[in-house]
Amino acid sequence: MPIGPIAAYTDHQTHTKRENEAQFIRDDSRSPLLANAWYSTRELAACLRVDTSTLRRWRTARPPQGPPFVSVSERVVMYSAVDVEEWLRRHRTVPRRDA
Repeated sequence: MPIGPIAAYTDHQTHTKRENEAQFIRDDSRSPLLANAWYSTRELAACLRVDTSTLRRWRTARPPQGPPFVSVSERVVMYSAVDVEEWLRRHRTVPRRDA
């Protein structure tokens, strides 16, 4: 029996009963991880215009700093583009204009 893509298993849905029929409501808080773009440490460092050692320092700081990451192996770390964008938005400073 063939198994569907891994992303299909990470796409969570909430089940509710309304008027005697089941309806499915998509839970967008848990988007499929494999459907997103991913950056290596080198690629993200280039995008952020920082050295790769900066990302390594952020990851090993206690508590960890920088954008969320996934340790694929001892030497391979990946960053989800969605996580990086959210992290950048949280750290964005918008100067106030005094009226």
